[in-house]
Amino acid sequence: IKIDNGATVKVVVDDPDTFSGTILKDSPDNKIILTAFMFQQERERVFFVSKDINARVKASALGIKAIDYEKQTVNINDFYSGIKIYQKEIMPELLKKDNSFSDAETAILKKNNDNESSDEAAENNFRNSLFKIKTIPWQEKLINNQYALFGKEDENFSIIAKYDSASATLKTINPVTGTVCGIKPLNSRQQIAFDMLLDDNFSLVTLVGKAGTGKTLLALAAGLYKTMKEKKYTRVLVTRPVIPMGKDIGYLPGKKDEKMSHWMQPLFDNLSQITEAITDRQEQKTIESMVKNKQIEIEALTYMRGRTLPNLYIIIDEAQNLSPHEIKTVVSRAGENTKIVLTGDPQQIDSPYLDANSNGLTYLVEAFKGQNLFGHIALEKSERSKLSELAAKLL
Repeated sequence: IKIDNGATVKVVVDDPDTFSGTILKDSPDNKIILTAFMFQQERERVFFVSKDINARVKASALGIKAIDYEKQTVNINDFYSGIKIYQKEIMPELLKKDNSFSDAETAILKKNNDNESSDEAAENNFRNSLFKIKTIPWQEKLINNQYALFGKEDENFSIIAKYDSASATLKTINPVTGTVCGIKPLNSRQQIAFDMLLDDNFSLVTLVGKAGTGKTLLALAAGLYKTMKEKKYTRVLVTRPVIPMGKDIGYLPGKKDEKMSHWMQPLFDNLSQITEAITDRQEQKTIESMVKNKQIEIEALTYMRGRTLPNLYIIIDEAQNLSPHEIKTVVSRAGENTKIVLTGDPQQIDSPYLDANSNGLTYLVEAFKGQNLFGHIALEKSERSKLSELAAKLL
């Protein structure tokens, strides 16, 4: 059958049992591989395309060129981080170029830049001047809603700004100085995460990072704050893919909620940490009441198709274990006034059919970056413990 791009689709009806091969013909996958092997033996140019890494290994063992689907893949080495870091040396460039600063703003910048002081004091003056200006005309083209950090990442007082492509400006953000439901940001990237999570202009937020960087904890704390204090949403809905790590222990007993409780235990652990961090007893009772009254709802991804979910704060944990198709299904459930937060680590994938380049989380980030309603940050520093940080780094 000829198709639009000039290629030909051919349906092979030959039984692969009629030709020799070194792989058992006991499964549909093996039959497909052996059919490809048959064409290769006939000196055809053959590519075996599959998302199943085990099937690709078998095909490669027979000398067949095995590849993943390229359309829905991302180069993880060039993965968008959501942030660009500038040191003080960018300051002379700002003053040289016509950035349309007002006379008062130029005076602030020059005064702080011309001070003869130590490097540390000069950097502090530079950051303070940027924070006073609030909106900075910016000639370098960044991605819409990309964040810029002026200073060092491990400094809590670094100035953070967000790029607006429509006006070609950087707008400094107000850092969280207190706590959000008992949780305080511990580094600059967590500050950026809270800025996106608490900003109603972002309907879709992704938090990517290794174990212990605070992805789920920050998302849950912000969701409780927006629902419990600001009353922006009616419920917090949390879910995660039901993908086992290692060998599956089999079917779980009980009704849906009882089955889901085992998979959702990491979320309950984070909820317990938030409850313990809150010093106000009344707020603790409010969270306990939300759980009891189903304002914090646990849902299985299996039952999401076909639903419309308005006025919800949705957290999808371990989203790296979802395929691009599953991500599309979940995100398209969002109704009016719903915010979706996806968290995950592309380097820790349990699904045998996905990898760091082809999972739904990285695919979504690449597809949505630059959109007005989308925000993304790659968290890097593990704040869980020194052991967790070392394990994530070395193993």
